[in-house]
Amino acid sequence: MGEKVVAGQFDLSDRQRYRDKLRTCLTGLERLLAEKRFDRPKNLMGLEIELNLAGADGMPRMLNAQVLERIASRDFQTELAMFNLEVNIAPHRLGGRVFDRLAEELRTSLAYADRKAREVDAGIVMIGILPTLDRDDLVSSNLSDVDRYTLLNDQIVAARGEDFSLDIDGVEHLRCTSKSIAPEAACTSVQLHLQVTPARFADVWNAAQAVAAAQIAVGANSPFLFGRELWRESRPPLFQQSTDTRPPELQAQGVRPRTWFGERWITSAFDLFEENLRYFPALLPICDDEDPLDVLASGGTPTLAELVLHNGTIYRWNRPVYGIADGVPHLRVENRVLPAGPTVTDVVANAAFYYGVVRALAEESRPVWTRLPFEAAAANFDAACKHGIDARFTWPRRGRYGGTGEVDAVALVRDELLPLAEAGLDAWGIEPADRDLYLGVIEERCRRRMNGASWQAATFHRALEQGLARDAALAATTRRYRALMEQGDPVHTWPVGLPEPVPTA
Repeated sequence: MGEKVVAGQFDLSDRQRYRDKLRTCLTGLERLLAEKRFDRPKNLMGLEIELNLAGADGMPRMLNAQVLERIASRDFQTELAMFNLEVNIAPHRLGGRVFDRLAEELRTSLAYADRKAREVDAGIVMIGILPTLDRDDLVSSNLSDVDRYTLLNDQIVAARGEDFSLDIDGVEHLRCTSKSIAPEAACTSVQLHLQVTPARFADVWNAAQAVAAAQIAVGANSPFLFGRELWRESRPPLFQQSTDTRPPELQAQGVRPRTWFGERWITSAFDLFEENLRYFPALLPICDDEDPLDVLASGGTPTLAELVLHNGTIYRWNRPVYGIADGVPHLRVENRVLPAGPTVTDVVANAAFYYGVVRALAEESRPVWTRLPFEAAAANFDAACKHGIDARFTWPRRGRYGGTGEVDAVALVRDELLPLAEAGLDAWGIEPADRDLYLGVIEERCRRRMNGASWQAATFHRALEQGLARDAALAATTRRYRALMEQGDPVHTWPVGLPEPVPTA
């Protein structure tokens, strides 16, 4: 959805023409795979982070156009709402001191953006969901003034045909409705890209699906929405419900949501693109002039524009991506599981854990997905979102007896996944100093049972105990979070509570 889209009206013939073009694109992808036209291994990774704008009072600021004008860098782009930005880091080759370089680039970029934001009395907050967001902040009038967001909102609303229902039952229960997809803008995430060959794609995607729950357990950072304490990682249920084109009747029939974990392990990248066409009607039936099969016949590389656009409107937590670099097609796994923040060190630690454990799991002789039912992986994901670092998972037992058993998320990460991540980073050629530093952050979160979500919740409750009203406690927690985020020490070291006595009046 990063491409420029021009708003317009669609008629009945547009959708049929687009569906036909999608099928042609799928045939083109199939031929590219059969002819082995894809890029060779380059060990490339990439990273995007969605950000919030907030004032010194901790409240959201609808100023992304003004801030982006001051930043004046292609590395920063708009996101769905006026209080959102996104920063894109150029691809890096996995190896050596890449994670230290990545951390330094992020610190430099975010510090520059924050300086520019301060010129309009705002600042950058890297957090899964800004705790101070109110329902009045998440309305269609606060969507970014960009055609593609307006058009996407209009099409999802039209497909839904009625108000969106938000119903998240966590520590507290939130029930409300929305007339637009604007609540989805509350979800700010980190997206980790990994370029893979077609032969490796299925193994990497399956590994990413299997480990998604563990990523959430150690990285949860979104416990609040609209003043309510919900799931430890409330982004997934919020994202699904705020983009759900299905009225209750279609949900009851088992029609698949556009935001979903999936329903099976795969054998090829083709499986996912084919599912996208089979299950999901077009939201943006915009046809390109290119004929992919003509381009292939002449020896060129087709953009598969319709396939790429359609794929961008289906929100898998691990999404397949088709791209072209220097005229050569490639495939990427886009991992969309993690919330933004809390600090650059935490973000890079989450990335190191992911790239390490996925490499190791994908290369196991008896892969985890051959021993773990897909339904169990999906249930693990939900458990991690609800309970964060205190979740329990179903996981394959080690040893001769086999089968699956229940395991504490912390025990699984500490005893099994961190050693795998270490081996995976060694296989990528990561320097031991980088490996030990960033995996050590994950280990310490497990030892202290502390991540961004648990710190936010504990600090909020401490503020309530000091006599603050709920809204004031959320604002104070947000201000304290931002101050500690800017200091940069990883979240497991943050002291719980507010820095100074709070008046009870």
